[in-house]
Amino acid sequence: MTSLVQPARVFVDPLEGTRSAVEGRRWLWPMLILALCVAASGVAYALRWDATASVVGALPKDVGAPTVSESDIAEQIQTASRKALVGGIAKGVLVMPLAVLLLACVLWVCAWLFSRPASFGQLMAAAAVALLPIALYHLIYAVCASFQYSLTDLRAARLVPSNLSLLSGLTPKMERVLRGVDFFNLWSVGLLGVGFSTATGMRLGRSLLLALVLYVMYAGIFFIGLPAGGGK
Repeated sequence: MTSLVQPARVFVDPLEGTRSAVEGRRWLWPMLILALCVAASGVAYALRWDATASVVGALPKDVGAPTVSESDIAEQIQTASRKALVGGIAKGVLVMPLAVLLLACVLWVCAWLFSRPASFGQLMAAAAVALLPIALYHLIYAVCASFQYSLTDLRAARLVPSNLSLLSGLTPKMERVLRGVDFFNLWSVGLLGVGFSTATGMRLGRSLLLALVLYVMYAGIFFIGLPAGGGK
């Protein structure tokens, strides 16, 4: 029961809750909660998502391109919805546990580089607890999506406004940059710094700075670099 209540304590008392979870190497329940919340938001999105605009927008518009019948379009819409459902479940059940493991490996490398040895169980706990705000975001998203009659791509992106990229009048490049200024992500950064400090004994200020640097690197790759490379 203590392990089940521990994740909730992180939201009430972030410092002591995170330290207690890391010291006790309690990573299983936070990881399961993360997986379930992400899967739930994926299912809620898929069930409410109207894929018509995406499918029609991807149809060839060149002169002389083969025409697509209404039945084919309807089939493509149904297929897109099913892919979204399967992808949402897979993201929660498979991708999120792997993300926790990968983050723990990154923390282990950082601990080795700074000569701050720590048990891998504690680093797993630090990674899992740090992603609990992401779980909260997806839980809120799942609840909000379930109350929608339908969701377009634009409405889905703005359903839970948590970052500054939703401000109006931004250039595409600035929008990508401001995606990183996200409330839940920065909350996770803070918890990650506390968890790493607890696991390694590093001073809290340095640990928070390290967590912020790791996040800036992550945001630079996934929010700025890859979208720009894809021509978005």
